[in-house]
Amino acid sequence: MAATRQWHAMEADAVARQLSVDPGAGLDAEAVIQRLAEYGPNAFATRRRSSWPRLVANQFRDFMILVLVAAAIVSGIVGEPRDAIAIVVIVVLNAAVGVFQEYRAERALEALRSLVVQTTQVRRAGRTKTVPTRELVPGDVVLLAPGAAVPADMRLFEAQELAADESALTGESRAVAKNADATREMDLALGDRHSMAFSGSVIARGRGEGIVCATGVHTELGQIAEMLRTLPITRTPLQQRLARFGRRLALIVLGIC
Repeated sequence: MAATRQWHAMEADAVARQLSVDPGAGLDAEAVIQRLAEYGPNAFATRRRSSWPRLVANQFRDFMILVLVAAAIVSGIVGEPRDAIAIVVIVVLNAAVGVFQEYRAERALEALRSLVVQTTQVRRAGRTKTVPTRELVPGDVVLLAPGAAVPADMRLFEAQELAADESALTGESRAVAKNADATREMDLALGDRHSMAFSGSVIARGRGEGIVCATGVHTELGQIAEMLRTLPITRTPLQQRLARFGRRLALIVLGIC
């Protein structure tokens, strides 16, 4: 189920019908197996964590950076130590910035994954049970209590003095009051969708129940994680300028040839 669907504007019973679930009983085992096969696990795609040597080596893949390294070596050999030192300092600073950018992106992705809890309390086949969060599927009925982390995006159908800390998503420092009423407006910011509870937020007070609408990368948090995972690391200013210079130099050389 796509995270962008306007679940907050639908009545709770309409959401239940759309997802073919009885909120009072929850999904049965057969429906869970079918939906798990269809939508996949409630988890983010991972990116292999780079080692420090690999992060450093990545900064020296650019051809012009290698040219600068060669220039520093040649300067040292011909007796120009100051030129060699200046070039080395520039290359090292450029590598340090690049390593920091890649490391920060990996840490941000790990921080998002850490917001997802390992187990969740749900209602299935009329019984309340604790299941691995990875096994949640659209249509699951999740029980929310104070201190519980919301495991997926869900449409609330019951809320008793419920409030959630959504600072990880919206930056709002105060807990946001939640209710089960549909909103009239369709295009609302996440913080204004009071009938929704989003993955990565934490229940500050009250109790509630909700129907899972989106899992894994289809949640709002999952879309952020996917963007961080697939977004190419921005080149440092030096790498960008050297790339432009390298292209111009190649054209000049071809013209001379």
